[in-house]
Amino acid sequence: MKRYTVAELLSSTNFLNEVTLNGWVRTFRANRFIALNDGSTIKNIQCVVDFENTDENILKRITTGAAIKVKGTLVESLGKGQSIEIQVSEIKILGESNPEEYPIQPKKHSLEFLRENAHLRIRTNTFSAVMRVRSALAFAVHKYFTEKGFYYFNAPIITGSDAEGAGEMFRVSTLDYNNFPKNEDGKVDTSKDFFGKTTNLTVSGQLEAETYAMALGKVYTFGPTFRAENSNTTRHLSEFWMIEPEVAFNNLDDNMDLSEDFIKSVINYTLKNCKDDLAFLENRLLQEEKSKPANERSDMNLLEKLNFVVNNNFKRVSYTEAIDILRNCKPNKKKKFQYLINEWGADLQSEHERFLVEKHFKCPVILFDYPANIKAFYMRLNEDGKTVRAMDVLFPGIGEIVGGSQREERLDVLKQKIAELHIDEKELWWYLDTRKFGTAVHSGFGLGFERLVQFTTGMGNIRDVIPYPRYPQNAEF
Repeated sequence: MKRYTVAELLSSTNFLNEVTLNGWVRTFRANRFIALNDGSTIKNIQCVVDFENTDENILKRITTGAAIKVKGTLVESLGKGQSIEIQVSEIKILGESNPEEYPIQPKKHSLEFLRENAHLRIRTNTFSAVMRVRSALAFAVHKYFTEKGFYYFNAPIITGSDAEGAGEMFRVSTLDYNNFPKNEDGKVDTSKDFFGKTTNLTVSGQLEAETYAMALGKVYTFGPTFRAENSNTTRHLSEFWMIEPEVAFNNLDDNMDLSEDFIKSVINYTLKNCKDDLAFLENRLLQEEKSKPANERSDMNLLEKLNFVVNNNFKRVSYTEAIDILRNCKPNKKKKFQYLINEWGADLQSEHERFLVEKHFKCPVILFDYPANIKAFYMRLNEDGKTVRAMDVLFPGIGEIVGGSQREERLDVLKQKIAELHIDEKELWWYLDTRKFGTAVHSGFGLGFERLVQFTTGMGNIRDVIPYPRYPQNAEF
């Protein structure tokens, strides 16, 4: 007999059919009503047990968290809250759960408590919904780029270069920590290490992706990246996933077009394919908002924010124009911003980005042409000599979600910028080669996947949108 999923049965109209179903017990009431879930949907299916004709020992073993197999007849439900149910004819315990020890009982748990039980938190409605949305978004990413003619490129995870130039990288080494080999200067001799040089976990696959774009035309990476940044915020992780398309012959305008079309597409896919999960997450967020002071509540609910992105054209604004707006706005003049904007060249914070999106323009915003001294070395220098062809996409509630640029394709300018930042040219010889042999205008951007999942699900902490979060002082599970 075919084994069905809960999702299949809840959409079925074939009553009186014999069905088999496996799942985990969410609740068991009155020795009769089992709420069963198998992960295929946020909804449970009710299984009605004939307790008078069921072994008492079986009934005692049906507890929250237990894995069971039921056989029975699919019938129309007469009770409230469900349209169908299973009249159980046979039940088998596949895996017991001790109710005195099982931490995920059917009650409200704090997100902090669930992080401490990350191996079991997926069994809650909140995290099962978040992870199904995450899966749908990941599929939508690959679907979009495949349909647009991109090639999926796997960037190396171990690297000898620092793409961001920030130096906040995790070292990769097989040397004995208790007995490091030293060179004549008394420093660690990395030539004795596994790769014969200093290597790290990657912070970005961009530089390598650029080299492939200059032969395949359009490529994208979607893989893990790492930052050894001691940030304990709701927006930072030490291990996260990055989506990075790179396109040959695209300028900054093309890059902005791509980023807008891409984001709208993947969010729209989720709106169409994750309706039950998004409805649950929206209701969860509404309940959470009620506990906040009125002045801290969001102006939009979850679905409104998602549709706000999908249905609005992104406003394109230069950094210079944005600074003028921010310098003269009421929050800045009345010193309501935590970081006041006084002069051109300031590095914008989330509060500034959100003001532009939510209060001033009231639509998603793409800022471009940033000061060169606050952006990375690989961004193309403008003719004014002080700004670069950079772009950031800003969203409501989250601020920056995408960062990208037209890349510096001129060898002489790129070498000069590398020298000014004291980056060893020898470490990037292969990257510079692409500017020697058939150089061309090209552009790309990076999107932190967890930021996208966080925005789409409405979760307040980025640690709750990745299965096992890695952050300072935590690498559990």
